Amino acid sequence: MIKVKHRFLANSIPSETETLIIGTFNPDTPDNDAEFFYGRSRNYLWRLLPTAFGEPDLKQATKEEKVAFINRHKINLIDLIEEIEVDEGEEANYYDGYIDGRVTKWRDINGIIDNLPNLKRVCFTRKTFSDIPNMKTRLEAIEKHCFNKSIPFKALTTPARFYRDDKQEEWSNFLLNDNR
Repeated sequence: MIKVKHRFLANSIPSETETLIIGTFNPDTPDNDAEFFYGRSRNYLWRLLPTAFGEPDLKQATKEEKVAFINRHKINLIDLIEEIEVDEGEEANYYDGYIDGRVTKWRDINGIIDNLPNLKRVCFTRKTFSDIPNMKTRLEAIEKHCFNKSIPFKALTTPARFYRDDKQEEWSNFLLNDNR
């Protein structure tokens, strides 16, 4: 078995953050070419976010341009999982159903939320939970924590695989509306 850490553990979340986007896991492996969260070729988060704000697509942008965008809009990114332990050869397996049962360290998302006094909304980048029972349990606790703090929480359609107008509308509504 091989332990794999999250690639972007060093990403800090400033207290000014108003929107927190939660994902699952981004492995720190040589096969992973993502330079930042949601940076793989089949992920469209960097088109969805700027389009919502009437700004140019950042899908091909540098990490620095993406960080400048999220800082400007008080958005930040975090994943549920800090570390997994996988079979040899599966270090770059991105499938949540595989990863779900192999978590050795979870992120303390609720503790991070508690240190974000300006937080207005939290979302998870997936709507279905049938093949991720452990993540589902963690997310239910986060959703309850948000509810107790009067912070809207929403599971959104994944930004991965394809870009569509209805997906853009869903993300734009979440990002631009007060959600209360």
